[in-house]
Amino acid sequence: MRVLITAGPTREYLDDVRYLSNGSSGRMGYAIAQAALHLGWEVVLVSGPVELSAPPGCEFHQVITTDQMKEACERLFPGCDGVIATAAVCDYKPAVRLTGKMKKGGGPITVEMIETDDVLAGLGSIKEHRWVLGFALEAQNPRENALQKLRRKNCNWIVLNRPEAIGSEENSVELISARGETEENWSGPKSRIAALLVEWLAVHAPNSNS
Repeated sequence: MRVLITAGPTREYLDDVRYLSNGSSGRMGYAIAQAALHLGWEVVLVSGPVELSAPPGCEFHQVITTDQMKEACERLFPGCDGVIATAAVCDYKPAVRLTGKMKKGGGPITVEMIETDDVLAGLGSIKEHRWVLGFALEAQNPRENALQKLRRKNCNWIVLNRPEAIGSEENSVELISARGETEENWSGPKSRIAALLVEWLAVHAPNSNS
């Protein structure tokens, strides 16, 4: 099994100094990468900026912006059996990136924002025989929103988790199938959840024995 894993946040720059991002630590994605390596899988890890070292033995690709993550993933995905998309990708970016450092002007400013390209939906649209497992971090109507994301992005499964997972050593997740059925509920350290998820995929994912 050769699997693509996305991890960490992306950044979208207002100017050459300031950027928009989120508090993703990358721990979930890196733990999944480690668990997959432990099972003998080939791992291609595409990561935004985090304070973690890539697990030894993986093929590592460092990115910063959402566009960079999208380009790397769409280039690498055709050579993989599936993708586990844990990255917390920015949904919006400034319409214009300013050159240099924006100076204070003594009053409020308005920044026009536009949507970024959807990395997971892009992979779902080209998956063909490959499988796609996404992560959904939801606060309001969590299960309903996760199901909408699963269908809209053409995932085989989606892992629902909550904002409390950001930056935490632990997590509580629900694995949901394309039929909208709960396959598993797991709680505990992210390393334990990662191991359980990869072991589940080893049994249920297409091409898991390759």
